[in-house]
Amino acid sequence: MFTFHVGPIFEGAVDWLNVNFAPFFDLIKSFLLALISNLEMLLLAVPSLILIAFIALIAWKTAGKGVALFAFLGLLFVNGMELWPETMATLSLVLSAALMALVVGIPLGILSARNSTVDYIIRPLLDLMQTMPAFVYLIPAVLFFELGDVPGAVATIIFSMPPAVRLTTLGIRQVPEEVVEAAMAFGSTPKQLLFKVQVPLAIPTILAGVNQTIMLALSMVVIAAMIGAGGLGIVVLRGITQLKFGMGFEGGLAVVILAMVLDRITQSLGRGAAK
Repeated sequence: MFTFHVGPIFEGAVDWLNVNFAPFFDLIKSFLLALISNLEMLLLAVPSLILIAFIALIAWKTAGKGVALFAFLGLLFVNGMELWPETMATLSLVLSAALMALVVGIPLGILSARNSTVDYIIRPLLDLMQTMPAFVYLIPAVLFFELGDVPGAVATIIFSMPPAVRLTTLGIRQVPEEVVEAAMAFGSTPKQLLFKVQVPLAIPTILAGVNQTIMLALSMVVIAAMIGAGGLGIVVLRGITQLKFGMGFEGGLAVVILAMVLDRITQSLGRGAAK
């Protein structure tokens, strides 16, 4: 019977990259570690009640009084469960990973929308990134970046990037042809067409991609904790390994509250841009 294993090829490629691109991976590790740790330090430097009130104010301005009240009471409840430091560690990891996923994903989406060859190449890669079990990303992340927040952030970036690329591409391609033709008829350059016509009209769809990216990043919290990432994932993981249902439930509840607050705020930004 014919057999063929791709695992050894993958292992060889990872080993080769690890040997030949070690300085590059060290640079990425230093950058991500500085970004995550500084953001966490900034969030923890602000008294919890003040930061809760500030987040509630943002929710009020973007999503209305109901979401603001939920954000205030929900985060106050998290603070009451003595999970505030872990919540801020999770928030810093999620925001850092989502930011990097968007910085890479949105330009790739724009390029894919404007170039069919790039789209043809990127699409199967996005399919692979979305359908590959999340645990698989942990293996090369640990080999390249060792244990800690950085490999967790890298795995989260890879896992959460596809919606940013896909929805950016979709938003730009959904811009009506009549609008594009009118802009070109008035002498718009390709750069002006992109940044003054297509991107502004695609903003609601792009913001939907931002929302999905943040939600997918949050879904990686517990998985990333398995390779040393801190935050609420550690609390849930300890509850699982020590069979402490209460501890795991509290950590999971804090993740749910944080996810709902971020989801409502980013959804409201998308709806506001659509008006």
